[in-house]
Amino acid sequence: MGMSQTTPRKRLSREESQAQTRTRLIDTARQLFVTTGYGGTSIRDIADGAGYSQGAFYSNFASKEEVLLELLRGHMAAEAAQLSKVIDSDGRAPEQILSELESWAATLNNDADWCMLSIELQLHANRSPTFALEYQTVWDAHRAGLGRVVGRLFAVLGRTPPAEPEELAGAFMALTHGLALQRVGGRPDPSGRLILVFLRGLIASAGLPDTAPGADAEQAGPIPPYPRG
Repeated sequence: MGMSQTTPRKRLSREESQAQTRTRLIDTARQLFVTTGYGGTSIRDIADGAGYSQGAFYSNFASKEEVLLELLRGHMAAEAAQLSKVIDSDGRAPEQILSELESWAATLNNDADWCMLSIELQLHANRSPTFALEYQTVWDAHRAGLGRVVGRLFAVLGRTPPAEPEELAGAFMALTHGLALQRVGGRPDPSGRLILVFLRGLIASAGLPDTAPGADAEQAGPIPPYPRG
């Protein structure tokens, strides 16, 4: 009987090892911020939970605040990428685009951990002026990115936005964030459904390019109402 051979483990490069360390620290911090709160979590807790020294933490992050911002950036980048993928695909009817948006919206705020992190982010921004500035910078960048997505959506549908796309994006973000803060227990979150209700209403009442809102809207084709559940 021949000896069994084991596949040698691939040796990680320095860059891969650093990326793995950073990811573990971020994931551990997320779990701890949710379960014990930002204030109740120390850098030692994060490092110990991830299986590293505090030195390893400081080689990746300058502070707990930086980890919190990284969590925010990661969440917002993923959200923007998902929306862009829906809007940027060519050759689909308006109702198909809206249907895909509804599928995406149905997942909004489903992540209970993210809802808790939203609370931690807002609370810390209220307490720390320096963090509040960084928090607002990330928030503004995301609003601008979503504004571009909203602008493309109205262009694809052949409609004129009733307000600046970035303003509409900010309103949708505020709705989602506010409802996340109000979430109680296991109650279903209505964020995605309500965003689509408002979005469909805005699209239906919007005008064609170079017309006043509502004028000749029927020429671009009717937008069916949001399906009632």
